[in-house]
Amino acid sequence: MVAVANVFNLGADIGAMGSAAQLVLPGTSGLYIVIFGLGSLAGVLLVPYSTYAKYLKWLTLSLFAYVGVVFFAHVHWAAVVRSTLLPHIELSKDYLTALVAFLGTTISPYLFFWQASQEVEEVTQNEGEKPLKAAPSQAPKQLDRIRIDTYVGMAFSNVVAFFIILTAAATLHAGGITDIATSAQAAKALEPLAGRFAFLLFVCGIVGTGLLAVPILAASACYGIGEACRWRTSLERKPRQAIRFYAAITVATLIGLSLNFMHIDPVKALFWAAILNGVVAAPLMAVIMFMASNRRVMGPLVIPLYLKVVGWLATTVMLCASIGVFVTWK
Repeated sequence: MVAVANVFNLGADIGAMGSAAQLVLPGTSGLYIVIFGLGSLAGVLLVPYSTYAKYLKWLTLSLFAYVGVVFFAHVHWAAVVRSTLLPHIELSKDYLTALVAFLGTTISPYLFFWQASQEVEEVTQNEGEKPLKAAPSQAPKQLDRIRIDTYVGMAFSNVVAFFIILTAAATLHAGGITDIATSAQAAKALEPLAGRFAFLLFVCGIVGTGLLAVPILAASACYGIGEACRWRTSLERKPRQAIRFYAAITVATLIGLSLNFMHIDPVKALFWAAILNGVVAAPLMAVIMFMASNRRVMGPLVIPLYLKVVGWLATTVMLCASIGVFVTWK
């Protein structure tokens, strides 16, 4: 299910990049979909991901434009604070579906596989590092690094997500645009800040995040499949050193690319991919919580009580929201 969700998600990302590029460049979105899809695949096959990401991540800074927009748009800050601290909750199909989609983009299943696999890459690439269960003396330093990386990364991603929601509410929704079907409509949210450069800024954000995300989506699914099948898996290896792993990435990317020629709206595809991610996340989170609390798996590095409480609370919320969608879906 994670593999299906990832392929659907990466196909939607490629489609979004193609539609966004069409806003500022001549040609059809189909042409750019092929260019971005094959270009992303070539990047994975030819360049180590650590090098590839080092440069592309700077494009994602354009997403902070959404933070700036709210200071140019008319925002009722009292209402924002009230609704943030005391959110309105209703047990309706539309509300719960949107909630699961939102949770699915925040705690996406592919992140579980990706982060775990990248930590394994760190161990194999850096001389002197060992698995923490075998070398618990390295745990404090490594867990501090992981903790800072995770907290800072999630803080920035959630701040940007919050302001994207706020910007859309203050510009698009306030203007009566409540059903976004195209990249052009989404780009209009940036007009109060960027004016005629809104499309260009939007394209930088979509293309930057897309080029980073497509290899992650393809590789994280293939890490899971490859490790289950005991293949040699590593994005730092050359394709000939991990043939089946890279073949799976190629197939996943090409299937995702081809979905865009089946007349699927990339905006709606992203939404439904998020819903699928939200549904799949709950059982995976439960498995992770059981493993992280088990001394046979973790040795002396079982998670502390506060993380057990927070982890099971998050898992329960994800599960209840997913069940609510199925119950209200008629």
